[in-house]
Formats: sequence, structure tokens, C-alpha cells
Amino acid sequence: MSGDATAEDPFLTHRSLLFTVAYEMLGSAADAEDVLQDSWLRWAGVDRARVSDPRAYLVRLVARQALNRLRTLSRRREDYIGEWLPEPLLTSPDVAEDIALAESVSIAMLTVLETLAPVERAVFVLREVFELPYGEIGEAVDKPAATVRQIARRARGRVAARRPRVRVSRSEQQAVVERFLVAVRTGQVGALMDVMAPDVVLIADGGGLAPAAQAPVHGAELVAKALANSIRTVSAVWLNGAPAGRVESDGQVAAVSLVVEDGRVTRIHAVANPHKLTRLEVPTGLAR
Repeated sequence: MSGDATAEDPFLTHRSLLFTVAYEMLGSAADAEDVLQDSWLRWAGVDRARVSDPRAYLVRLVARQALNRLRTLSRRREDYIGEWLPEPLLTSPDVAEDIALAESVSIAMLTVLETLAPVERAVFVLREVFELPYGEIGEAVDKPAATVRQIARRARGRVAARRPRVRVSRSEQQAVVERFLVAVRTGQVGALMDVMAPDVVLIADGGGLAPAAQAPVHGAELVAKALANSIRTVSAVWLNGAPAGRVESDGQVAAVSLVVEDGRVTRIHAVANPHKLTRLEVPTGLAR
């Protein structure tokens, strides 16, 4: 294929969108990249003259491949050591300009999506995030449109019951995150407790490869003591479209994402599994 032909290929034109579809369905950038590679090979064998809408066709193609992989991953994650969290992505601040996109790729939302069955997750992502018609989603998940509509309604209800109760402004999120990171940097238990809700929950993912609590830690006092137990280097970053932190202690790096409600941190997601920290150097392009 010539350079000009490659540059004009719809797959490359829409690659950021296709990656976002796969990532939201899988919660893993590495698995999303594998899905894109498989989809590219399949796309190479397609008769383009018979494709009237390449963007829609490619979204369905990637969604089918991601759903197949999601079914495999669901079984594999049953054997995962400790808590499983999505793979964090370094993003540019402008991802937050698209509120719907930023919410859909947030660590909090991806964690909620983990509670859905594979087909429910695929339907929810394709309908609620990418606004595909029920008929097109049906082609991707091999279900009638009427069934897809029912699945979408059920998935929407389950997500609504588990997602953060209050949507905060970008400025409030950033201010609370900055206060939290200063408290972590200084290691002051009192300052940490002031910025966290009394019923805050810390969920850490070490995957058996890095020190991490293997069950959620509940309550401001216990969480504050867990966070203040050593001197560490802290820097502010943007992860998955939101202000977040990168923490290093004794050579161990963790990506820390926060849920903020009513001016306080209510949930902390800390990813220390080194296999999930490969996307913290260069911002990942996401699109809807």
C-alpha cells in the first residue's frame, strides 16, 4: 500500500475513536491495542466498495473483536491477585473539554463497567457513549435490535446505581485533588483526613507484582494512615481525562485517581501493577 493510500485509510483516520471504543470495553490499553491489530488485519481483507459508512463499519468491527476478548478476560480476571482496576492513561487536559468522553473513560466509570456482563458492557458503551443506533449495536453483538434495547435499559440502570452520585466541576475536582496531593506529599494524617470523606474507600491494584492492599480499605483514619506511612514523591498529572496524581515511594510508582463529592475525596483508585503503568509518559489520544 502506498504512503498516500495508507494516510487516507479510514482505519487510520478513525484510529483514536477505535482505540477508545476498545479501551472502554476492556479497561486495558494493551488489550485494546491487540484488538486494533486484529481488526486492522480483518479490515485489510474487506471489499471497501461494499462499505457505505467506513466509520460505522469499523466501530462495529472493533466492538465485535473487543467483545470476544472481553469474554476471555472476564474468566482470566477471576484469578487476578487482589483488586483489579483499569489501566490508567496519561491524557491531555483538553480531553476534559468533552464532558461525556471524560466521564466515560474515567477510572471510576471503567470500574463500574467491570460489574456488567460482557454483552451489557458492549451495549452500554456503544449506545450511551458513542450513540450508535440499536440496529447497528445488534450487528456488533449478534442480537436483535429489540433485545439490545432491553439490554441497554438494564445496563443503564446498573451503572446509574453504582456511579458517583454527584458530578463536580472541573475546577472543584482540580482543587480537591491538589489539596489531597499536598497532604500525601507531606504525609500528615490530619491533613489527609480533612480532605477525605469519613467513609472514603481506598482500592489498590498491585496484581501480586507490587505492594498493595488486597482488599478495599474503608474509613478516613485507616486510609490516611495507609497513605502517610512513608516519604514519597508526588506529582500532579491528568489521567483518563481528570486531574490525578503520580506517586513514587521507595522506587515504586502508582497512578492515583480520585472520586470527589461535596468537596471531599470519597474513593481512591491506586494502580501500582507495573504492567498497567506503561501509558504514563506520553498522552494517549482519545475520541468520540
